[in-house]
Amino acid sequence: MTCSCHKTPHTTPRIPYCRLIGITVACSVLFLSMILATVATAADKLTVYSGRAERLIKPVLDEFTRKTNIHIALLSSGTTELVNRMKAEGDRSPADVFITNDAGSLELARTAGLFRPLSMREVERAIPPQFRATDNSWIGLSGRFWIITYNTAIVKPDQIKSLLDLADPTWKGKVAIPNAGSEYLQAGVSVIRASLGDDRTKKFLEGLRDNAGTQVYQKSSQIVEAVAKGQVALGIVNHYYVYRHLSTQPTAPLAVLMPDQQEGGMGAIMNVAGIGVLKHTPRMEEAKLLVEFLVAQAGQKMFADLDKEYPLHPEVQADPALVERKSFRAAMVPLAKLAELRAPTLRLIEQVGMR
Repeated sequence: MTCSCHKTPHTTPRIPYCRLIGITVACSVLFLSMILATVATAADKLTVYSGRAERLIKPVLDEFTRKTNIHIALLSSGTTELVNRMKAEGDRSPADVFITNDAGSLELARTAGLFRPLSMREVERAIPPQFRATDNSWIGLSGRFWIITYNTAIVKPDQIKSLLDLADPTWKGKVAIPNAGSEYLQAGVSVIRASLGDDRTKKFLEGLRDNAGTQVYQKSSQIVEAVAKGQVALGIVNHYYVYRHLSTQPTAPLAVLMPDQQEGGMGAIMNVAGIGVLKHTPRMEEAKLLVEFLVAQAGQKMFADLDKEYPLHPEVQADPALVERKSFRAAMVPLAKLAELRAPTLRLIEQVGMR
């Protein structure tokens, strides 16, 4: 007699062996694809630490992304802060590339061992050696000059020939200057020290301090604005701040004087914006592509047109509004010396009591 409650035991359906192999292969392919996608995403992205204002560098980096499909993660901050940050982060730094607006800071980063020297024919062809580190671990991208801007309704251009003239009591209360923390001021004073010595530089700084009084600004654009409004007669800034102002307000009573061109004068003070590739980056090829883009004629032309800076590529023309580069001399102090000059320059600025 068969029990009515007896049930057929449950059995799991068996998957054919060939189908099981197919599923295994499919899973493996999917997993491999996910890994490759992750690697590709990492490879197609660069992290750039930038000491330049985002509005000045981002349009150029966006164009690089458009041409190469390599995306840029951009971190903008103060140059000194970023150099210190990279030192603290060491090989753990997410930065692949460092871009900033001062050769002295680039050289300090090089001597700290942060950069990898670059051997690139494109760099050798495009950028003259005086605008690069001796081992090509940093590359200049664009030139800027520390100039005098003046209000054309107040000052005649023949009244000023040298930066040193701004220390004359004639200009008391009529000069606007950067604050003591400005990298532009530090680099400019370093060149004056190297050209003229500490005694003359100290005397210049004391006169400049007295003549500026409270007209000390954190931003160069504020200096240009003060001169344009006639709040002061003269100011010291990098040249491009004046031309950017004039590009939006062409009737402003502003003009540029390229100083120290007289016989025996030291020449105009020059600095460069530049780039260095971090030595630990796993994205060296992508970083080189960025360098190549920025030193090539197209990238140099963007700096010239957008930012009103002087291209360093000898075949790229500056904006025609700028003073013709061949018409004036630059000071002969090597850009790499700005790093070693910085510490004693800072001491002198502090000693004089610049604000």
